[in-house]
Order: sequence, then C-alpha cells, then structure tokens
Amino acid sequence: MEKTSSNKKKTSKLRSEESTKAHLGKKLRYKKANNKLTDKEVAKAKKLKKQSFNTARNMAAKAASVTHMAGNAGGSGAKEEYESMNTTVSEEVISETGYILGSSGNLIRSKLNNSKYSSRQHGRKAANTAKETEKNRMRKEMQRKALERQRKNAENTGKVGRKLTDKAEDFVGKIGEFIVEFVKDNPVASIIILLVLIVILVLSGIFSSCGVAFTGAQDITIATTYTAKDSTIREVDRSYTSLEQEVQTAIDNIPNDYPGYDEYNYYLDEIGHNPYQLAAILTVLYEDYTKEEVQQKLSEIKDLQYELTTQRVVETRYRQEERTGSRWVSDSSSPSGGYYESYTYTVTVSYQYYILNVTLKNRTLNEVVNQLGFTEDQLQRYQILLATYGNKKYLFEYDIYSVKEPGEYEDYDVPGEYLTDEEFANMMREAEKYLGMVYVWGGDSPSTGFDCSGFVSWVINHSGNGWNVGRQTANGLKNSTARVSASDVKPGDLIFFQGTYDTSGASHVGFVVDPVNKIMIHCGNPISYASYDTNYWRNHFYCYGRIR
Repeated sequence: MEKTSSNKKKTSKLRSEESTKAHLGKKLRYKKANNKLTDKEVAKAKKLKKQSFNTARNMAAKAASVTHMAGNAGGSGAKEEYESMNTTVSEEVISETGYILGSSGNLIRSKLNNSKYSSRQHGRKAANTAKETEKNRMRKEMQRKALERQRKNAENTGKVGRKLTDKAEDFVGKIGEFIVEFVKDNPVASIIILLVLIVILVLSGIFSSCGVAFTGAQDITIATTYTAKDSTIREVDRSYTSLEQEVQTAIDNIPNDYPGYDEYNYYLDEIGHNPYQLAAILTVLYEDYTKEEVQQKLSEIKDLQYELTTQRVVETRYRQEERTGSRWVSDSSSPSGGYYESYTYTVTVSYQYYILNVTLKNRTLNEVVNQLGFTEDQLQRYQILLATYGNKKYLFEYDIYSVKEPGEYEDYDVPGEYLTDEEFANMMREAEKYLGMVYVWGGDSPSTGFDCSGFVSWVINHSGNGWNVGRQTANGLKNSTARVSASDVKPGDLIFFQGTYDTSGASHVGFVVDPVNKIMIHCGNPISYASYDTNYWRNHFYCYGRIR
C-alpha cells in the first residue's frame, strides 16, 4: 500500500511538461555551471544591438554630409577633406561595430568558457549571433561601396571645378596684366572709367542677377536719353524758336496795332528758352516724336511760357499854354485917346495823357512743367534728362545760356581801390550774393532765378544806390544808359554784347568789374566772374553803358 502511494506521488510531480523539463534540466546541469543568460544580461544584449543600428545610421549621415560638402566645393581642398573624413567615418563604423560585436561576443563567451557543453538554447543563441554578425558585415560592405561611389562623384566634381577655376584664374590674370598696363599708359582715362564703373555698379546693384542688371542698364540708358532723332530734336527746337519770334514780332508791331497813344512803356522779359528743357519735356510726353506730332503741343507750351499783355492808362495832366489876347492902351496923343494891342499870356490847362504799358512775362519752362501736370515719375524722368542733357549735350553746345559750365572765376579779388567807390561797392555786395546761380530764361528774382538782364536789373534796383530801372531787357538797359568809350569805362559800367542769340540789338549784358584786366560779373550759366577779353566775347562786343 505504501509503495503504491509513493508511485502516485512521483507521478503527480511529473504530470506537466514544464515540470518535466525543469526536472530533466536539473539532472543534466548537476555540478555544471549555469550558462543561461540572466534577465539583466538579456537586457544588456538588446541594448548593444540597438546601439549598433544607431551607430551605423549616424555614420551613414556623416558620410552623406561629407559627400555634400565635396560636391558644393568642387575643389582639391574638398577632395582632401572628403578623404580625411571618409577615413574617419569608416574607422568609427568599424570601431563602434567591433566594440558592439566584441561586447556581445564576450558576454556569450563568458558563459561558454565555463562549460564544455552547450544546451540547445545556447546553440540557438549562437546561431542568431552569427546571423547578426553576417548582417553587420554585409551592412558595412554596402556602406563602404556607397561611400566609394560618393567619393568618386566628389572627385569628378572637384576636377571640373579645378578646371574652371584654373581657366578663370588665367583669364583674370590676363585681364589684370592688361589693366595694369592701361592704367600706366592712361591714368586720366582710367580714373574716368573707374568713376563710370562705380556709377554702373551702384545702379546695377539693385537688380538680382546679371541678366536683370544688363536689362536694367539698358532701361537706365533709355531713361536718361532723348529718344527722338537728333535731326528731329534740332528741327523741333527751330520750330519753337520761330514761335518765339512771333512773340517778338507782336511786340514790335504794338505801335501799329495800338495807335494814338502818347507813350508806350515796355516791361519785357527776355525771349528765349533752354533747348535741353524743351527736348526733355517732349521726350517725357512723346518719347520718339516727330515735328508734326508735337506741333500743336509746341503752341501750347509757348502760350504757357509767354504772356504778352497791354494796359491802357489815361492820366490827367497839366501844362502851360500860351494864349493871345488884346487889351486897351490909353494914349493921350492918340485922337481916340488910346488903342488896342495884342499880347500873349500863359495859362495852365489839364489834358488827357494816354499811355500803353506793354508787359511780356516769360514764365520759364520750369513753370511750364508745373502747368503740364507731370506725374511724380514723369517729373523724375524730366529732371534726369536735364541733368544728363539727354546724353546728347553736343546738340546745343553753342548755346552759352543752356549748357551749364563753370565760370572762369567762381570768385575774384576786386582791386581795393575800385571798392572805394561806394556805389560800385554796393553793387558788388548785391551781385556776389548770387554767384553760382544757374541761368533761367526770363528769370528776374532770386526766387525764380535770373537771366542776364534780369540779374543786372535786380542788382541795380537793390544795390541801395537809389536807382530803379524796372525790369529791362538787355537792349532796354542799353537804351536807358549813356554811351561810354572804351578809354573811359570804369567799374560799375554796363557792358553789352550782340548776337549771342537770335535777337536784334543788345542780347547780353553784364557789369564791368575790372576794366584793366577786363573782368565782368554776369549771368552766364551760372552767374560768375569771367573775362570779356576772350575770342567769343570780343566777337560779340557791342558797347558800354553808364547808369544815369
């Protein structure tokens, strides 16, 4: 009974498969080391496996970065840097992988070395480890081949870059040698070219590419240039001058058109215009224009620039008139006791005096631009064309009033003995306030600018000498001054010229400053001191005049 009971007890202990495996395991492992991995060791193996994947990924990223750098640089330096970093990356991959594999191997070997036998579980783990090792080897080989392909691509890029660089260096070197030689031979021209290049670079800097910059340079050239043909610009200017001559003709015909007046007073601005201004206005409005296209606009501009008005004035004046009368004269010797005799006497009588005041106002083309209602863009274009003379300064270079040139003397030391004349000193004090002011056709005040006669009239009237000649033209000033011979001319006298533009009589006037050295101050372009003993002024000299 007891035996039976004992067998049942043993049978119950081996009832399950799990308990059977555990029982057999104890018998097999008797007095042998336990090679089974602990939970802690399993976790460490998983960690090392994960670390191997992360390391491989990081190394691949480094390799890609190096290849990208080499491709961008494309030079020999990039190649050297690529090879250096390629070696470093490869070494790091091998080192890290070897460390991980070595750690895993050591962990396994530390278990195997303690036993001469391995269980089936140990066999499976060894097989898995071998598979992982093979995978790592294949992964490393694939990375090596990828890096090799990238290295070759980088080398090819570097070769192309070096070829381009070498050619560029040769080209730049040749240009440099040419520039050095050119600067040595042409120093002045080099400075001018440098200044032009600086201007072009500044202007082209606003564009985002060379192609756009080139297009922008073309646009800038167009924006600063008169676009009509040279012959058309000159023809149109002559047409406008003809319209101005019609204004002068109207002035000349005043006595015929308005007869019966006792007095005709003329208050006239100079007739004339700046041809560069006219061309700028028409370019802004029409671009490439023809004479027929702008003829009506010329008449409109003329009407805006010039205003000719007349004013009828009737004054009651008084005069002395001689009358004839008769009177009785007593005479005792006369049979009649006397006689009548005639006599004359003077009486004061009133009468009507008829005056016609004729005024010509030249508003200037500057005012015309305001009247035309230019937009801001149009006004900027107009100002650019004026500043550059439309890149065609040669068109009207003969016009001394339109081309702004520095005077011979921006300043002049007037001899002290001349300044002892108080009237002359007062005139110079007023005149020198406006040195450098540009010429403006029809201008007669500091606010509008001056033309030659407007400048002289203003100085005379505002010098504090008690003179007032009104606003006169050059010819009007000639007629209101006394003639002076060249031998008697003195500082403060007026000097007149003729034929400086198309008008009759005196066409230009200035103040004599130094009759010995033949220096004048006048409103050229700009107001300045100048010698009147030049070929130009000698050919146009008219006469001297003294203020009365």
